[in-house]
Amino acid sequence: MSKSAHPASRTIERLRQLAEIGRVDGLQGTTRPGLDLREQRACELVAKWMREVGLDVVWDAYGNLFGSLPGSQSDAAEVWSGSHLDTVPDGGSFDGAVGVLCSLEAVVASGRRPATQRVVVFRDEEGWRFGRGFFGSRAVCGRLADGELETRDAGGVSVGEALAALAIEPVAAPVGLPASYVEVHVEQGPELERQGLALAEVSAIAGMAGFAIEFRGLSGHAGTVPMVGRSDALTAAAEFVLAMRDAALRIPGAVATVGDLRIADPAANVIPGRVALSLDLRASGAEQLSSLTDAVPAIARAAAAVAGCTAGATPTWRHAPMAMSGRVRAAIRDQAQALGHSIAAVPSGAGHDAGIMASAGVESGMLLVRSRNGGASHSPDELTDEADIAAAIEVLTMTLATLATC
Repeated sequence: MSKSAHPASRTIERLRQLAEIGRVDGLQGTTRPGLDLREQRACELVAKWMREVGLDVVWDAYGNLFGSLPGSQSDAAEVWSGSHLDTVPDGGSFDGAVGVLCSLEAVVASGRRPATQRVVVFRDEEGWRFGRGFFGSRAVCGRLADGELETRDAGGVSVGEALAALAIEPVAAPVGLPASYVEVHVEQGPELERQGLALAEVSAIAGMAGFAIEFRGLSGHAGTVPMVGRSDALTAAAEFVLAMRDAALRIPGAVATVGDLRIADPAANVIPGRVALSLDLRASGAEQLSSLTDAVPAIARAAAAVAGCTAGATPTWRHAPMAMSGRVRAAIRDQAQALGHSIAAVPSGAGHDAGIMASAGVESGMLLVRSRNGGASHSPDELTDEADIAAAIEVLTMTLATLATC
């Protein structure tokens, strides 16, 4: 594609190119696990595009990619913008990647300002491979857990081993955190489509927590063990899933999701003796999140008792609800209005790197772009219009220019 192409058209074409990295035969979507060679290939392609427009490209020791436009004042606090390139299994082509590519266009278009501007690609945001998420942004903020590099995926590969396999040579990565961070992201929901609006700025990011749940029963022959008196771990798991649904429904705005459930040594004619599952909890406020998380162990024990099993509930991660910066929100709103774009203000039920940056004291904000197909997300049906992406690039360009000039 010609370098003279419209930024939004160029972004759509680049999204198509990135989507081909991680295609799996028989599936429609893209699979790029965090800290995997497929995610690395996508990052290297973006690094190539960064160099083509004259940005200085560096990697840090955790695989994060930075494309920098130096500022005219070396002592001016930096401004960052970006997102991630990893995907969920069989995911869509817009989640994460839109934010990276819009940032690339906007930093170049905003031009040299007093403050250095950096496009950042954070690694392993989704978290499904190693079980935590936001790896790159947490690493930048000094918030990795003790021993986290020893955490292993389902194939037995540790985080440290995965990083080593990428063969990245870190060089002079940024020292310290920026003054502000702005992230563009697809909405991942239907509200903007319902309102007929292309853009929204985020007021706050929901709090969230994860648990590893395990039910232990007694394996037995499916045909010879009577129904009465069975110790069926899958029955306990089913009771638990429904009980967590009901618990979340009692708290306005809260959600509970079991997205990964595994039977140990499964067989069609064997009563499940052990079942492990993931639990993802989210709520808009700290009190609501605590109310939900505090109830998990008792709900697990009660579900296990119904099925004659035992239960374990282990917290695995937690992120507090995080308000976005009033200053960054105002910059986004003001520039949208100046450019003639109507803009909503919404909370985000999804987690984002912007929340991690905000928790580390960085003034952070988010610009959401309308998702089509009823807000389809984490699926090949993800869709965002080129015109909406064009609006996002315009608003982000002026927002970064404003923040990098202050």
